Amino acid sequence: MTDHVICVRNVKKDRFGSEPGATYFLDVPASSQKILPRHKAAKKKAWFKQVLKEAETGTDADGTRYGDILVFIHGYNNDQKIVLKRHRIIKKSLRRIGYQGVVISFDWPSADSALNYLEDRTDAKTTAIKLVDDCIRAFTVMQEQGCRINVHLLAHSTGAYVIREAFDDADDRPRVAATSWTVSQVMFIGGDVSAKSMGKGNAKSSSIYRHCIRLTNYSSPFDAALKISNVKRIGVAPRVGRIGLPDSIPSNAVNVDCGPYYKAHEDTIQALGTKSHSWYIGDPVFTRDMLYTIEGDIDRHAISTRQVQEGRLTLHPEG
Repeated sequence: MTDHVICVRNVKKDRFGSEPGATYFLDVPASSQKILPRHKAAKKKAWFKQVLKEAETGTDADGTRYGDILVFIHGYNNDQKIVLKRHRIIKKSLRRIGYQGVVISFDWPSADSALNYLEDRTDAKTTAIKLVDDCIRAFTVMQEQGCRINVHLLAHSTGAYVIREAFDDADDRPRVAATSWTVSQVMFIGGDVSAKSMGKGNAKSSSIYRHCIRLTNYSSPFDAALKISNVKRIGVAPRVGRIGLPDSIPSNAVNVDCGPYYKAHEDTIQALGTKSHSWYIGDPVFTRDMLYTIEGDIDRHAISTRQVQEGRLTLHPEG
């Protein structure tokens, strides 16, 4: 089975680069270890129809077909080999526990050097609007009558910044703001945006809360990549992926503190990249919690992979 990728990088000599470019809708063969321009679908409309068909998982009593699409938005300092590996880890780990929907990666320009942090954030802002135009709204428009496909977003690190900027910019454009579009679940892991900016009433985050059913922020105080003393972000406010959401948040937001779980299992946790920042991807307990969140059948406070510790909702193994 192929891997579905939406890529917004430039193309140089039959390879994707690290600058903003046109949008490519790709079907990457399972045998390929690289994301390449030649994987581009012959027709954009046919690509969307195929993905929507694969996303269908059942039919309601009234005959309405339903399903799920999870869009993964990676962070900074990610080359395409890492993007594809993480995409496949997420896809495999969800499949293992019963997820039947589709996983798509939204691949934006990101260098493979940590020194490019500030440039990557500029590229993220430049290409963010394509996440709404060429992905979220496109899936909404392409859905046929009698079909309800829920779109969910999973953002790692600077991917959270991409989402926040995308939603904010979309509401600033009259043509987009005038249309009805929304996503079901938005999930941040190691989110690289300021905690303050995600508070209730903050102009930067009002759009994202308005256009999603729920936002779940998974945080960990042990995330070394998000420490304030990191040379790449001198003077930057504390990040939501490290200290969690602020006290004042909208009713459709929830924070899950993953610190106790990570500390208790640090020695056995496996990760691709910096462990304290990337361990969520492929972790069985987090993946189970993510699936419960996507399904939306259980109240956020009753999910069995969570428990309350010292007044905080924390990630915890079932049983």
